[in-house]
Amino acid sequence: MEFFEVVEKRRSIRRFLAAPFPDASVRRALEAALLAPNSSNTQTWDFHWIKDPTIKSQVVADCLGQSAARTATQLVVVCADPKLWKRSQEALIEWVSSAKAPAAVLAYYEKLLPFMYRWGPLNAFAPFKWVLTQAAGLFRPMTRGPLTRRDLEEVAARSAALAAQNFMLAITALGGASCPMEGFDKSRLRRHLKLSRSTVIVMVIGVGYEAENGTWGPRCRLPFDQVVHEH
Repeated sequence: MEFFEVVEKRRSIRRFLAAPFPDASVRRALEAALLAPNSSNTQTWDFHWIKDPTIKSQVVADCLGQSAARTATQLVVVCADPKLWKRSQEALIEWVSSAKAPAAVLAYYEKLLPFMYRWGPLNAFAPFKWVLTQAAGLFRPMTRGPLTRRDLEEVAARSAALAAQNFMLAITALGGASCPMEGFDKSRLRRHLKLSRSTVIVMVIGVGYEAENGTWGPRCRLPFDQVVHEH
């Protein structure tokens, strides 16, 4: 399927057929998700592929029993955790070293990244980071964050959302359908999946084959000129 055909075909499907969607296709789509761009290549994401029937029924209930979860034959919970920069740091340092990247790149992963990705108890590091970035910004363009835990959670969530889009487009290209869901009880879902307190649940994605009544109607989008601003 040609790329723009995939983009146009992808819809948020609310009802799926009972026919099971292949595990091999989900795995291939997850591999595509892992190729998504992400902040500093820290890959602060996790994907919980729900296979156990008991856990699946719990996740469906946590998603308020909505049809996109209830009728899906596959469920993937997309999560982000800013603390996972530590998981990737060693591999990234080895990567930039073996690639003979500029010294500034190695210094970024060894020194600057740990500084930027720590927030301290009660965001204690945030004021120090704010002073440093504001001072540097007096003399040159400067990123003014992330500073707090919330800032870093947003960074990680944006990266995970990019990966989720890769996943859903891949599912469409493989002949399936999907629906990203934000309506869920995050406390119960966190408990059922045994997630850490620093984990942000970005979305739950239902996967399967589209049923005849899978959407409410034609796609609705605002006009191009209303949302695209040329400068």
